[in-house]
Amino acid sequence: MPEYENAGYRRLFGGDGLTFGTGFPLTGSNRSRPDVDEELRLAERAESLGFDALWCRDVPTYWPKFGDAGQTFDPWTWLSQVAAVTDEIALGTASIVLSLRHPLHVAKAAASIDRLSSGRLVLGVATGDRDPEFPAFGVDPEDRGALFRDAIEVLRAVWREDAPELETRWGRLAGDLEIVPKPTTETLPLLPTGHARQDLEWIADRGDGWLFYHLPEPTLESFLSDWRDLAGEKPFCMAMGVEFADDPNADPTPIHQGMRAGSEWFREYFRGLRDMGVDHVIVNLANEDRERALETFEAEILAELS
Repeated sequence: MPEYENAGYRRLFGGDGLTFGTGFPLTGSNRSRPDVDEELRLAERAESLGFDALWCRDVPTYWPKFGDAGQTFDPWTWLSQVAAVTDEIALGTASIVLSLRHPLHVAKAAASIDRLSSGRLVLGVATGDRDPEFPAFGVDPEDRGALFRDAIEVLRAVWREDAPELETRWGRLAGDLEIVPKPTTETLPLLPTGHARQDLEWIADRGDGWLFYHLPEPTLESFLSDWRDLAGEKPFCMAMGVEFADDPNADPTPIHQGMRAGSEWFREYFRGLRDMGVDHVIVNLANEDRERALETFEAEILAELS
């Protein structure tokens, strides 16, 4: 069994088919604080409907020009709440901005959530894309790729070893410090997001899967082919916006990082993704009534493809 195969990873990638998660905020409130009770109720509802993962974003600061604040709450604090009201659904980050967070803090927080959730954490990790955040944190944006690589090295070392010796751009470990708690597995699953300013060979070698965004089907097929050549059976995940049209036979029209269409089109589309070899899709539902959208997705997609 791979060293990173915790309960969350097995939930998402332990079978042969396509699995589905959904992302916070489930209430659709992405510029101000979402209603906590309603968010947690919908998280429980998603689990009861058969979704395989709940994903939260890491947005350290709110930049109005970018357009949203993620789910507003810090991902570690938020996932601890979600872990307390759910039982088996995987808990994911999409994605922790490693270039803006010290890896020792990330290592401790992630291992804590993993322990508190009985091994359900899957970590998407990224380099960040909100320009003003880098000077705010004193980070040269040109250093993002190198900081990302070093952060991965630190995370693996402090999870695997009791008192590692290591020197990176983040600092020096001299063999006299340990991060506790350790995760439930030797290391947590790490899914680089997008290209993370790395070449694909590095991602295939150092990542435990690859998380990307909605792409045109010919581009997606090309990406999948390249990924399989380099990474073998390591999973490929993607995130996309989904908005159900009232007419189940409606043709597709583009929305932000996704599509608006009838349920019939989505059923065929996701069947095609499964046949192409996509392993997991994070579905960001765009309908105003999110609970109804969750239920529609279960009835029209999950019931047909699971």
